[in-house]
Amino acid sequence: MTKVMNVAMIGGGFMGKAHAMAYAAMPMFFWPAPAIPHRKVVVDITDGAAEEARRRFGFDEASSDWRSVVARPDIDVVDICTPNNVHAEIAIAAAKAGKHIICEKPLARTVEEARAMTEAAKAAGIIHMVAFNYRRTPAVALAKKYIDEGRIGRILNFRGTYLQDWSAGENGPLSWRFQKKIAGSGAVGDIGTHVVDLAHYLVGPIAEVIAMTKTYVTSRPMQQGGVDKLGASEKSADAERAPVDVDDEVVSMLRFAGGAIGSLEATRNAWGRNNFITLEIHGTKGSIHFNYERRDELQVMFADDPADARGFRTVYTGPAHPYGGGLWPIPGLGIGYSETKIVECFDLFSAIASGKQPSPNFEDGLLTELVADAMLRSGESGKWERVE
Repeated sequence: MTKVMNVAMIGGGFMGKAHAMAYAAMPMFFWPAPAIPHRKVVVDITDGAAEEARRRFGFDEASSDWRSVVARPDIDVVDICTPNNVHAEIAIAAAKAGKHIICEKPLARTVEEARAMTEAAKAAGIIHMVAFNYRRTPAVALAKKYIDEGRIGRILNFRGTYLQDWSAGENGPLSWRFQKKIAGSGAVGDIGTHVVDLAHYLVGPIAEVIAMTKTYVTSRPMQQGGVDKLGASEKSADAERAPVDVDDEVVSMLRFAGGAIGSLEATRNAWGRNNFITLEIHGTKGSIHFNYERRDELQVMFADDPADARGFRTVYTGPAHPYGGGLWPIPGLGIGYSETKIVECFDLFSAIASGKQPSPNFEDGLLTELVADAMLRSGESGKWERVE
């Protein structure tokens, strides 16, 4: 009989919605499921917010005291969906309590926090995962399969972007994502780390970077109310303003440990770009291109194609591709953000069932944080910085 595992989710906002949906849906997609996630307790900053999240997301109980919840013997998995400033404290406490952990990205605000979380998780012997869900997109997993099979040969170059426009307007509110004490960094940690994770997944460790960082909007209106709006839906030119002390954009060149070179660009100030995650990888035998806004498609070119057939072709992901057996039965029916979270949930509980660490785990999250730290250092020094 499939084991039922009780989940305590800390944070009931946008990301909590995505995770709660995945817990409900995962067994429907991947059956027999490796385990049945049971939505036991949801925690938020006030009793009222927690109770609203409980009713909305289908949890048994609500609480505003995460410390008592993670210590409960009936909790198997702790899910951290909070702002970055409390990731380390919650994760370390959960690890010491022997709970398996999934933590939203970035793993932490700093290298020191990420290292402490990693060491605590390893010492506890628990399963740990950091939620870089974009690598769970079937087309990205298919790109990984082609690369591992040698279909594009030795990798020469990686080019990755993550472009958004939700904070391009200067009157978007001062989300916690614009405050260094909470977020740790701006575009580097918020979206740039997603590209770093994809680069690590597909190409390998980044060894050295040289980066430019830029803050375009230096102050923003104080946010009204406690719900984070990501700057997208509330504009207020008349509200009291406060300083922005994180980066809005990063542009970086990359040197990989395996010899490849590359580039990365991440910004939240690109008008017209919604969730524009792209990657292009060139090898000695072909190339791969992916655009998340067309997430069911992978563009591939193989150099050994006949001369009259050379060029990029479009592969529409479906049942024959990674995770395809659990998703939709016809290629091109379309997956969304929610399905990447369902796949992430499946991989987490598969890891718990097998006792083998998933990827990306906290060690991978620490490596990504080391790259982010090198980019921030390079943005200040203007020099190549090693990923220590």
